[in-house]
Amino acid sequence: MSEAPKSRQARPDRRALSAAARVYAVQALFQMEAADQSADRVVREFSNWRIGVDYEEGTSPEADEDLFKRIVDAAVNWQARIDQMTDRALVAKWPIDRIDPVLRALFRAAGAELVGSEVPPRVVISEYVAVADAFFPDGRETRFVNAVLDHMARDARPDAF
Repeated sequence: MSEAPKSRQARPDRRALSAAARVYAVQALFQMEAADQSADRVVREFSNWRIGVDYEEGTSPEADEDLFKRIVDAAVNWQARIDQMTDRALVAKWPIDRIDPVLRALFRAAGAELVGSEVPPRVVISEYVAVADAFFPDGRETRFVNAVLDHMARDARPDAF
């Protein structure tokens, strides 16, 4: 399989690259669950065919591919711990397996950064609330995501608060 041509336009700033990496990570985690695909396969697909690729309609955003891969890998490696943190943050009636699969992927990506990186928890929360807003622009999900991630962050890194 040959690689798709990557766009060679001016690169976005570092924050935009990180934001795009987080959106792609949520999409990749969603795809892994929905299609029962491995992390390696999905990461390879995104790197070759989705991130910064020219299409007839335009170019998909560039991303910090190292961050993208780190988030996906950490979400897979720490999934049990992340899902337990998410369950504790959700009300008892809504275990993680009953929530929207996009939200589940978002919580796993954010949880990966909370347990597997040095990014300040408030930054992680802010970034993933923005991701939620991109996926659910008309919904109440952003407030829900903010509350759940705040609880998860305090669970994962209590000393940061």
